[in-house]
Formats: sequence, structure tokens, C-alpha cells
Amino acid sequence: MLSQWNRFVKRTFDVVAAALGLVCTGWLILLAAVVARWDTGLSGFFRQTRLGLHGRPFQILKIRTMRNIDGLTTTVTTARDPRITRIGCFFRRTKIDELPQLINVLVGDMSFVGPRPDVPELMEGLSGDDRVVLSVRPGITGPASIKYRNEEELLAQQANPDQYNRMILFPDKTRINRRYVEDYSLLRDLIYIWDTVAGQRSARSDELEGQPRPDVTRRAA
Repeated sequence: MLSQWNRFVKRTFDVVAAALGLVCTGWLILLAAVVARWDTGLSGFFRQTRLGLHGRPFQILKIRTMRNIDGLTTTVTTARDPRITRIGCFFRRTKIDELPQLINVLVGDMSFVGPRPDVPELMEGLSGDDRVVLSVRPGITGPASIKYRNEEELLAQQANPDQYNRMILFPDKTRINRRYVEDYSLLRDLIYIWDTVAGQRSARSDELEGQPRPDVTRRAA
């Protein structure tokens, strides 16, 4: 669990790194937002309600990568989602769409590392010891995010992506995030940031246990 000292150091790092990140990438965020507006015909910034620290709702910020299609309202996105534009696909592949979350980090909604914030419909179902994941700020990246870095491709292989996400992915992410909170260390945060930037798993990322077993995957599909 996080001590008061760890919380102070973690928050200080977040503020300094987010401020520097915005100075370096602010131009790219604005350019991407303009391109996204032209590409989708909607606001270049996408906002969605997620649950954060202590279960408080906040508006997560992203570069918009999808257009609206009548009848498609699912919050689960697969690699074959017809709403994703070609430019949006590039933004998602390069993670440019995630850069506005530096603002979320700076204002205190999020941290660089932590459990990925999810929609209220899923997070409100947490109970018992699982609710410990709400005791820290959600992160841009984290052990569960790294394990499922190819989540959209994995979901695209399922007959029922919504069910697979609810029954397989979300419980496994919750398990990983519980371990992150319960065994927290600042060193691990730095390792997860390195893994994210490098695009590969570190040998020290011991939460990463591979994809769900094939027999479980088939049952969920």
C-alpha cells in the first residue's frame, strides 16, 4: 500500500513530469486536435466520464479517433471497430490520442502509473477487497495496461467482445491492479513507464502473466 511519503513523491513526480510533457508536446496535442476535428467533423477532443480516486467521476481527455455511427454505442472498442477513422487508427497506434491525459495528470485526476480508469458501469461493480484499486489515482499506464497493450486486437478475435471484456479482461485487470496497489513501490512505477515507452515487457514487470488461457477464451466467446 502507498505510504504518505510515497503518495507525496508520486504526486510531485506527476506534476513535474506532466508540466514538462505539456511544454514539449502541447503543439502536437493542438495539431492532432485540429486534424481530428477535420477528420471526424466533431470536436477534436474526446471526453468521457470515468471513475477515479475514491470512485469520484472525472472527464478523461483524449484526441478523438472515431466518428459517430448510428446504432453503435458500445464503450468496448476493437481493432475492427468501423467507427475508427484511418487517421484515428494512426493516433491510436502511436498513442498520440492519449497525450491530452497529461492535463488530467496535472490537475490531479490521474497519475502517470496506476490502474487504468474505466467507465462507471464496470467500476461501480467492484466490491470487497477489489475496491482497493480506487484508493489510488488511475494511471495513463500500469501493469494491466502493459499486459493488454494489444487489447483491441484481442477483443477483435472474440465473438462477443462486450462479454469477454466484462467476464475475462476486467476481472484479470482488477487482480493485477490490486497487486500493484498492495505491493506498491516507486521503482516499479519507473519500470512500468520504461516498459510503456520502450514498447516491451521488462523482466521486472512480474505482474505480466500472459494472455488468458485458450479454454477460458473460448468459453467467454
